[in-house]
Amino acid sequence: MSAQFLKPQIAESFSRAAVSYDSVAQLQRRIGHNLLESLDQRSAPVVMDLGCGTGYFAPLLIEQLRPEQLICFDLAQGMLEYARQTRATANTLWLCGDAENIPLADSSVDLIFSSLAIQWCENLPSLFSEVARVLKPGGRFLFSTLGPETLFELRDAWSAVDKFQHVNRFISFETLQAQATEHLQEVSLREGREVLLYDQLRELTTELKGIGAHNISAGRQNGLTGKARISAFKQAYEQFRGAEGKLPATYQVFYGDYING
Repeated sequence: MSAQFLKPQIAESFSRAAVSYDSVAQLQRRIGHNLLESLDQRSAPVVMDLGCGTGYFAPLLIEQLRPEQLICFDLAQGMLEYARQTRATANTLWLCGDAENIPLADSSVDLIFSSLAIQWCENLPSLFSEVARVLKPGGRFLFSTLGPETLFELRDAWSAVDKFQHVNRFISFETLQAQATEHLQEVSLREGREVLLYDQLRELTTELKGIGAHNISAGRQNGLTGKARISAFKQAYEQFRGAEGKLPATYQVFYGDYING
């Protein structure tokens, strides 16, 4: 896979967003709770929250799974520092690193929970190889990620203005499945949709900035955008305003479940 994202920039963007993240992350919490609801087991000795962000799910994972150790792992040091200061969780290791090179021993983790993190990986086969390596026999990997139709309204509106890339690009269901099954042969994947509604477009763009997930792709446009182009972009987005008077923002979500046989 060619590198779509620049990891130092990803880490910096999410580190800057640590303080504002929880106040605007309604969608991220909803998807994470959807993922957590599919977790039917009630115990796991060693649990890893891969891409833990602000640590929102740390106390929930501890409450449900009662682990002897919880590993909160993230690429962004700023997120980890914020999580460490705001989430009072026992037996927790806060670990900064790259999911494509997890600094843990083979067969050392019982369950890996990862909600809306792996879409930022440059090389998903490397990630899946690492997941398979660190999971114990019978261990489980539960994850959510984003698909290419995410924020299609935003992408289409910008395409009416210019040819630059303004919206992050994510891989298809078929590509995700093909890359996952190279290392996670029995992975189960399903698709979901989430639609958020806004009165004004500024609410969406402010929210994306607040969670650190505004356009951080390689090849994105840099520099300021003129008022005329912003006006044209807003006008193009208006075509999506629904009968209820709201502007939609659609997220295509892929949910994955794998048990290490």
